[in-house]
Amino acid sequence: MPHTTLTVFTLKPGHRRWGLAQMGTSPATLQRVPGLTFFKLLGSGARNGFGLWPNLERYAFLGVWEEAAAAEAFFGQHPLWAGYRQRSAELWSVQLAPLKSQGLWDGKTPFDYAPPLLPAGPAPVAVLTRASIRLRKTRRFWQFVEPTSAALAQAVGVRAAIGLGELPVVRQATFSVWESAQAMQQYAYRDARHREVIQLTRRENWYAEELFARFQVLSSEGTLDGQDPLAS
Repeated sequence: MPHTTLTVFTLKPGHRRWGLAQMGTSPATLQRVPGLTFFKLLGSGARNGFGLWPNLERYAFLGVWEEAAAAEAFFGQHPLWAGYRQRSAELWSVQLAPLKSQGLWDGKTPFDYAPPLLPAGPAPVAVLTRASIRLRKTRRFWQFVEPTSAALAQAVGVRAAIGLGELPVVRQATFSVWESAQAMQQYAYRDARHREVIQLTRRENWYAEELFARFQVLSSEGTLDGQDPLAS
């Protein structure tokens, strides 16, 4: 059964150059990892990832696996990931099961698979949005999206929110974890700034490609800024 993971890692002081270099060198190794069907190494911006300027100490790794055992083998045994662990001050990983996904990522639909039978009852949910921004629309994007995304971290029910990106300025993503689907939906439908930006993106055709995915969080391990956002 396919399995999705996202890990945010914060490097120890003195490893900025190493971390930046991995964005160019690690993909060749990741392409050969058994069971890894789709992956992205993502950078982060200032101000919890939502700023225009990069944060050279924080990155993320997103993986879609043929099965959970392939993910466990990579994180537990692969020398590439051992290098990341050695140089990281902290790591936070979540295991994810897709509930809804629409759009494309590099022409692919990585989360378009049926999840296993999920536990009954309330559970945290995660939301991933990403977009390739049209070059002529970047100024409009950052004018509206940067302050709106930064405010996301203060929304009621948010446990964690971080801005990520494949390339500075033009290929951006947001990952957020909510205590419940209800809290996420209340923000999506009731926050006036969020609704305004969504309307602008459609009306002004900001994106060359975009994807929205919602997940149930199966587990959370490690820390982000000193705590596990889902520890409670």
